[in-house]
Amino acid sequence: QVHFMESGGGLVQPGGSIRLSCTTSGQTLDRYAIGWFRQAPGKGREGVSYINLADGSTDYADSVKGRFTISSDNAKNTVLLQMNSLKPEDTAIYYCAAIPAYAVIHFHPDIYDYWGQGTQVTVSS
Repeated sequence: QVHFMESGGGLVQPGGSIRLSCTTSGQTLDRYAIGWFRQAPGKGREGVSYINLADGSTDYADSVKGRFTISSDNAKNTVLLQMNSLKPEDTAIYYCAAIPAYAVIHFHPDIYDYWGQGTQVTVSS
């Protein structure tokens, strides 16, 4: 059974920062591409960023470019999403998801095989 788990969500003021983590147990991440998605109340699931851990390639949604950074910590078997200059519209449940690294990677959520349970990020003063 493959499990992924997010952590690091919380309440942050506009303009603030928060870092999310995505981990798995019992396997290494380097066979996967990891995507971060978010879902705000009443909206669909939106792709935020992804990293292909086989070749290090990354991509970002236009709405977060220049503010969010995705990276991996191989020693900790973790993918990180550093979120800076947060805005109220960034408020959502954030999910990490995994797909084999050899697949064609993009932001459509349907292509991802494994999902975490999500972590809430609330940006509010």
